[in-house]
Amino acid sequence: MISTLLSCPHCGSKVDAQGTLCRYCGVNLAFAAVMAEREIKLPLQVPMGTPMKPEILVPRLGDYLIEKGVLTQEELEKGLAYQRQHKEAGNPVLIGQALVELGFISPDALDQAITVQILLLQSALKQTNLELDERVQERTSELQAALEKLTELNQLKSNFISSISHELRTPLTHIRGYLEVLADGSLGELSGSQVESIAAIIKAEERLEALIENLIQFSLAARGELTLRWDKVDLAKIATDAVQQSLHKARNKEIDLTAHITSGLPAVNGDRDKLLWVVYQLIDNGIKFTPNGGFVEVDVANTNNTITVSVRDSGIGIPADRLEEIFEPFHQLDGSSTRKYGGTGIGLALMNRIIEAHMSKIGVSSQDGQGSKFSFSLPVLQG
Repeated sequence: MISTLLSCPHCGSKVDAQGTLCRYCGVNLAFAAVMAEREIKLPLQVPMGTPMKPEILVPRLGDYLIEKGVLTQEELEKGLAYQRQHKEAGNPVLIGQALVELGFISPDALDQAITVQILLLQSALKQTNLELDERVQERTSELQAALEKLTELNQLKSNFISSISHELRTPLTHIRGYLEVLADGSLGELSGSQVESIAAIIKAEERLEALIENLIQFSLAARGELTLRWDKVDLAKIATDAVQQSLHKARNKEIDLTAHITSGLPAVNGDRDKLLWVVYQLIDNGIKFTPNGGFVEVDVANTNNTITVSVRDSGIGIPADRLEEIFEPFHQLDGSSTRKYGGTGIGLALMNRIIEAHMSKIGVSSQDGQGSKFSFSLPVLQG
């Protein structure tokens, strides 16, 4: 005889699992164990036409009946063979039904076994859910602590970057000053090769100066100190200026740099210097990642009172599964020591933060080996 004292899933009263009904509230214990608790969700794979009975929720019912001495192994094997025959004939039956039809167990014994199994399953699921909730709370606390630590580390990193960048500015200013004095001949006439050498050094110094400025701006943005000088801004003029500043570099790589700017565009509200820097950087990236002989196109247009600036190139493109990585600071898609393209990996991250500060975002579409398109939009200034 199978006897286990458990709680009724409907009213909570203690019930004898030998019965199929709760003697306190009258509910069918087998069905109440499923219907009263939404947590019980089992992935059922049942052949079409199988009777929908409480037994369907009980895993390995035959083994349980053997364990309790209600059924023999030989009887179970005959029941399984009987079940397979019915399935092949297109009339599937559950193993419990098969055992009853073969006369190996009584309907009452089957109901009792199913009831006990379902109530035990319900109890196990409740305990599992309780343990899962506790683990989720623990994991949430761990993640919160990790997030706080990461925030602290990022703050320290930003402070370090800002400090060292400012320290680099002073000697760099002196270097630039002496280079300009040498270049204009104030310290004596230079030979042709010396002039070329000084010009190359000045170019390298300008690049270093730009990198340091980017580091400083990024550290400010990371600390939430990125300030904008809001004003009436002409994005068409900004795009034109950025293209003009980039023409020399484009010509050196034989890249066709063109601009398609709608005339008479209205103004937007923003920081002119920072928006100019963003557009210039987008063009510069396009030139940088486009092989010689390719093209970079700049478009500025008004769509539904929104000015959109886009920069499209015929460059190396970006793999679809790595598009999200390009806005991560200090991250290069090619992180190898032999990478072809230089840079600190903060350009796009800083651009994105500047555009986000303008209540917009940089969009990107690209295909590996087929070029990229970066764009952002700002609303037309009203009034």
